[in-house]
Amino acid sequence: MNLNGRDFDPCERQVMAILNVTDDSFYAASRNVEESAICQRVAQAISEGASIIDVGGYSSRPGAKDVPVEEEWRRVELGLRSIRGVSEHIPISIDTFRSEIVERAVAEVGDIIVNDISAGEADVKMVEVVARHDLPYVAMHMRGTPQTMQSLTEYRTGICEEVCRYFVERAEYLRQQGVRNLIVDPGFGFAKSVEQNFELLGGLSALSELGYPVLVGMSRKSMIYRTLGITPEESLAGTVALDWEALRQGASILRVHDVREARQTIDLYNKLVVSLAKIRNSNLYKPLIYSS
Repeated sequence: MNLNGRDFDPCERQVMAILNVTDDSFYAASRNVEESAICQRVAQAISEGASIIDVGGYSSRPGAKDVPVEEEWRRVELGLRSIRGVSEHIPISIDTFRSEIVERAVAEVGDIIVNDISAGEADVKMVEVVARHDLPYVAMHMRGTPQTMQSLTEYRTGICEEVCRYFVERAEYLRQQGVRNLIVDPGFGFAKSVEQNFELLGGLSALSELGYPVLVGMSRKSMIYRTLGITPEESLAGTVALDWEALRQGASILRVHDVREARQTIDLYNKLVVSLAKIRNSNLYKPLIYSS
C-alpha cells in the first residue's frame, strides 16, 4: 500500500496507537481534549514504537452518545493538526464511519487509512469515497450501532464462522466497488459477549487465512477486565497476553493504548518466530517440535 508516496505494508507486524480526542472513551487515561496533551501523546507514541496513529473524535464504546458531524470534525481536525505538528511522516488512520470526515481529512493531510467500525454500512457514501481516493481501508465486523450493539449478540452459528462469512461477502462487495487495499478487523467487543470474544480469538486463524491483513483491538477491553474482575486501568497484562495470542494466530496490526508494551510484544514474538524457523530446519531438534 502507498500513503502520501511512502510504502505502507499492513502485513508487517506493527502497532497502531489509539489517539482519542474525546472526553468519554471507556479508558479514562486515553482521553485527550487539549492540544498540548494530544501532542504529548503523539510524541510519546512515536518514541515508543508506534507505526500508525489512529485518531478518533467519536467514542464507539457501548452506549456512547451520538456526536454531531461538526463536533467530530473539530476533534479530528485538532488531532490531525497536532499529529502533523509532531511528525510530518507518521501514517495517520481516522477512526470514523462518516464519509464527510474522511473527505475533510484527505483535504487536510492527504492520504490516510480509514478505520471504519461499520465496514461501510453506516454511511452509504463511505465506500465510494475510499475507492475514489484509493485509501487503505480497515473494515470491522459489528452489528447495529455503538448505542445498540450489545443487544445484538445472538448468532445462528458459531461466531468465528459468522465473522468469516461476513468478510468473505463484504470483501467481495468492496472489491467490486473499487476498494483495493483492505484490512479486516473482527471487532472484539462490538456486538459480542465476553464468551464470544474469546471464542473469536480462539479461532482467529480462520480469519487470517482469508488472505487479508488482520487488525485486532482488544486493548484494556471488557473481555479482559470482566473476566479477571479488575478495571480497565489494571488490564495491561491481560492485553499483552491476548495480543500475543492474536499475533500467533496471524494478526499483523495491534491497535493499543500502551504502545511500548505492544512494540515489545511484537519484537519478542518476531524473535521467537525466527528461532522456531531455525528449529524446524534443524534435523537435530525436529523430534522436539509439537503442535499446540
